[in-house]
Amino acid sequence: MDKLRIFQLKSFFDEIVHFINSEDNSEQVEIWFARELQEKLGYARWEDFIIAIQRAVDSCKTQNINIDDHFREVTKMVELGSGAKREITDFMLTR
Repeated sequence: MDKLRIFQLKSFFDEIVHFINSEDNSEQVEIWFARELQEKLGYARWEDFIIAIQRAVDSCKTQNINIDDHFREVTKMVELGSGAKREITDFMLTR
């Protein structure tokens, strides 16, 4: 990967980072929402990106890494074109 592409991706990650408090409120944790990352990482369909996320989860399990520290499934409400709202699944991801 060339330096320009790396710089572009880093800039994108920096633009969409969110901060949440740790469980014990001792620090702020950087997180990214999977749906915000999906397209930038080359996944046109959410269903395909979920497969990639599951592979990452499985890899962490294999290495005895606590998946709860890096992958948290969340539900969001989104507004449809008609003004109605519906729930969608997303993931909060850490580095």
